[in-house]
Amino acid sequence: MSKIAIIGATGRAGSQLLEEALRRGHSVTAIARNPAKIAERAGVVKKAVDALDAAALEAAVAGHDVVISAAHFATLPAAAVIGPVKKAGVKRLLVVGGAGSLLLPGGARVIDSPGFPAEYKAEASAGAEFLETLRQEKDLDWSFLSPSAEFVEGERTGHFRLGKDDLLVSAEGRSWITFADYAIALLDEVEKPAHSRQRFAVGY
Repeated sequence: MSKIAIIGATGRAGSQLLEEALRRGHSVTAIARNPAKIAERAGVVKKAVDALDAAALEAAVAGHDVVISAAHFATLPAAAVIGPVKKAGVKRLLVVGGAGSLLLPGGARVIDSPGFPAEYKAEASAGAEFLETLRQEKDLDWSFLSPSAEFVEGERTGHFRLGKDDLLVSAEGRSWITFADYAIALLDEVEKPAHSRQRFAVGY
């Protein structure tokens, strides 16, 4: 059993990561600006924290085995996470990544492809910057898991594929993953690290 701190635990990805961690018997500290929407239950400690408050975030994650950042990149840049995690003495950081920095056939990034939705550009660009900052990180044992192009609500099947830097596309030509199956892949990485200091991808 691990002690896991989840930043952004009330979001769509964060809430599924919380469920998956509890399902596996881990203890979770759920960090959010407003954690009131998280039900009171065994194995969960709720902490109301503005993640941009470095001292508060450091205090909230101290004593944990792993920190998972599931916050939006546009609102919480890499330095705002990495600094407090390192100061708190936590060695492992797992990040809910984005698909924008994944590569298409031919080597171009998804974010740079014609027709990439303008409304997602800022978040995708911030995600790519977060990944590049991690790649320069010398001390933390980090992993960055990129979802597929469509990151959606849906069932927990337990069936998916893992990749590295390329966008995963199903046999039907769709690039997608549910939050529930994404959570399985990331908690697998918590329990059996296989992508230390790497970005990897998940999809059907």
